[in-house]
Amino acid sequence: MFDKILIANRGEIACRVMETARAMGVRTVAVYSDADAAAKHVQLADEAVHIGGPAPADSYLKGDEIIRVARETGAQAIHPGYGFLSENPKFVEAVEAAGLVFIGPSADAIRKMGLKDAAKALMEEAGVPVVPGYHGSSQDPDFLAGEAEKIGYPVLIKAVAGGGGKGMRLVEKPEEFADALKSAQGEATTAFGNADVLIEKYIQQPRHIEVQVFGDGTQAVHLFERDCSLQRRHQKVIEEAPAPGMTEEMREAMGQAGVRAAEAIGYKGAGTVEFIVDGSDGLRPDGFWFMEMNTRLQVEHPVTELITGVDLVEWQLRVASGESLPAKQEDLTITGHAFEARLYAEDVPKGFLPATGTLTHLSFPAEARADSGVRAGDTISPWYDPMISKVIVHGSTRKVALSRLARALEDTEVGGTVTNLAFLGALAAHEGFANGEVDTGLIARDLDALVAAPEVELRHKAAAGMVALDLVQAAAHTGFSLWTPLHRAVTLAHAGAEFTADVQVDGPDRQLWTIEGETVVAERSQGQWRIGERRMPTVSQSGSLITVHDAYGLEFTVVDPLDRAAVAGGDMNVVEAPMPGLVKAVFAEAGQSVKEGDRLAVLEAMKMEHSLLAARDGVVAEVLASAGDQVEAGAALVRLEEEES
Repeated sequence: MFDKILIANRGEIACRVMETARAMGVRTVAVYSDADAAAKHVQLADEAVHIGGPAPADSYLKGDEIIRVARETGAQAIHPGYGFLSENPKFVEAVEAAGLVFIGPSADAIRKMGLKDAAKALMEEAGVPVVPGYHGSSQDPDFLAGEAEKIGYPVLIKAVAGGGGKGMRLVEKPEEFADALKSAQGEATTAFGNADVLIEKYIQQPRHIEVQVFGDGTQAVHLFERDCSLQRRHQKVIEEAPAPGMTEEMREAMGQAGVRAAEAIGYKGAGTVEFIVDGSDGLRPDGFWFMEMNTRLQVEHPVTELITGVDLVEWQLRVASGESLPAKQEDLTITGHAFEARLYAEDVPKGFLPATGTLTHLSFPAEARADSGVRAGDTISPWYDPMISKVIVHGSTRKVALSRLARALEDTEVGGTVTNLAFLGALAAHEGFANGEVDTGLIARDLDALVAAPEVELRHKAAAGMVALDLVQAAAHTGFSLWTPLHRAVTLAHAGAEFTADVQVDGPDRQLWTIEGETVVAERSQGQWRIGERRMPTVSQSGSLITVHDAYGLEFTVVDPLDRAAVAGGDMNVVEAPMPGLVKAVFAEAGQSVKEGDRLAVLEAMKMEHSLLAARDGVVAEVLASAGDQVEAGAALVRLEEEES
């Protein structure tokens, strides 16, 4: 076994690897960028070395620098985590050339699975079922359109070097193909530097089920399946294991297909074989097809760990250090059911826009496993993925596990930034999902209901008012003036709507709140406040932002009357950057006429591209940014001419 390893990653996966390494007695080296100097993974490691600026290209993607640090610190191996350099065959070769061990598959295996078209051809040879489609080298638009006709609409255009939904377009009609192809190729070029695409048959009621495999370079086993069908725009939201509705016959067929895929490329380490499944008529052994293989540990690996009792990172370290497979196929079994929900800093009402912010409060229930790379006081950086944590639960049955997930999400508290917590809670309570009726279109079909704002009750507003007026820890003399009980008031805003909260303080343990014509009493007994008949929820504050930790987190802002004009509705004449980022493209020119909804610029931030649209019809007065500019949140990019009164 290794004495010391370097983790070439950051955030929750770096912390996850370090925890297992420490339990095994293996020392760890962290690398960090300027933005991560005080990060959780830096403090968890035995050693930490600075490697560059905040942009990934200046730090976590600097393979040569990471290898130099590994050698200088005496690390014997490098664990890549996922993302960044984890599936880069040139990095693997450089690691091995430096006399170090790469904790993962060979460069050859990564290359064979790196391009979707070549991987599909290889899988066909290995007897793994493949989705009908065109995976050849021709990229002529007319030829590809002809292949789409042969396959039959609807079809999917997919970047051959793609991932995460980038470079992917669904085409339902022949007349839409040309524009969709051009768009997919452009996005693929930006994201991967490779415009090539393939065409696949689109499965009408698809489920995304993947098989966890593990190999030692010669033999492989599977650790059963995960269902990752609950997706939004091809991004996984909630994953579970095992897959609902799975039969033993199909599990055996999928598992063996995954093993054949791994053994066909001499796979070593943890990997995932992803399948698209036709869920229109139950799960059938002839109704699944290979999509791709991820040659690394997956974000959703914890659900597999909880149902199998296997620590996949421990297995990675053991096999990379020269051991054979830690278990035979017949030794592996499934116990219970597990769910994982991905908690992000993102503004759901604004179209799931990634958000930044300092986490003033962060708390997870003890009953859940929370894999997180941040703590209270940390900042969600614009440079990296805005994941706060993975909330993971296990139960004896799917029903029990889902109930535990719902409760865990209710009891998770985040202050200082907007999150998708309420959205996750709505999914956990979704009737169809609870019944196992899962497919990749569920979220899109029910999106309006899933993103509905939680109900704000009178007690929530009173709790925010108590914090705003510093009345939670009221002193003994609080509330008394010379002749009458003290009245105070504060103006708060929630979801853009302002209200005034008035309080009559009847002493240190009793307050009468009047808000928009309704009244409620707050009383304290044995150190605990109750508002109405309910216990006061936890409340955190950061400057003027107050978060009431109930209904998945309700945000209130203390309104300064002098600043009302400044916080009024946004200027529809100016297109601003919603967050710090890189201007990838500008499509506007001075004097150009635009319509509401026209795309004026593209901003790249948090590993995603965001189209910035015109808020109204008008004429461009000036363009204030150029492609390649790094801009701060709120920076004006395009200004329209003032509307005539």
